[in-house]
Amino acid sequence: MTVAVVTGASQGLGLALAHHLAAAGWSVVADARDHARLAAAVDALPGGPHVAVPGDVTDSWHRGALAAAAADLGGADLLVNNASTLGASPLPRLAELDPSTYARILEVNVVAPVALAGLLLPQLRERGGRIVNITSDASVEPYENWGGYGSSKAALDHASRVLAAEEPAVRVYAVDPGDLRTAMHQAAFPGEDISDRPEPEAVAPRLLSLVLGDAASGRHVA
Repeated sequence: MTVAVVTGASQGLGLALAHHLAAAGWSVVADARDHARLAAAVDALPGGPHVAVPGDVTDSWHRGALAAAAADLGGADLLVNNASTLGASPLPRLAELDPSTYARILEVNVVAPVALAGLLLPQLRERGGRIVNITSDASVEPYENWGGYGSSKAALDHASRVLAAEEPAVRVYAVDPGDLRTAMHQAAFPGEDISDRPEPEAVAPRLLSLVLGDAASGRHVA
């Protein structure tokens, strides 16, 4: 049995990737904060067994529960750190970003993914597994009003490179999925029409190909 831990799996890219993994025969340990939405999402996944573990990735107990659920299924082969936050909508200028909001962005987008990777590394090492950290073009481009989110993703990019250097038995990918038609992207552009952005389902097969392929650790654009 191949096992994937996917955070932010109740909607958007996380849900699309969970569906593609499940359809390919993987068991999915799925995380999201909304208990009801997560339960419905996991119930709709093909195959199985799948496990819904509702909670907040910034909660150390919750991260432990995700690692334990993966271990119960035989151990994680894949971690997808997809859960993210913009912090505020509409997006403020960096100098006007509330410090407590900025701290929350960093905790969700950087600290939690690195901490969850640390918990799962013993399982991933044993199984020659992979880590996929979902990043953004805002981590490399200085877009106005994207300073908080972009700097958090830049930190995640660098953390991914360090993990890859420190963990040669595990492949670590930082993946920029591009602009997608998701609730979070809509929150970044309140009141605007984002229907020209592709659906997450259009990108999920490329991520699955990366997971199943033989690419070296590094940053990839989906």
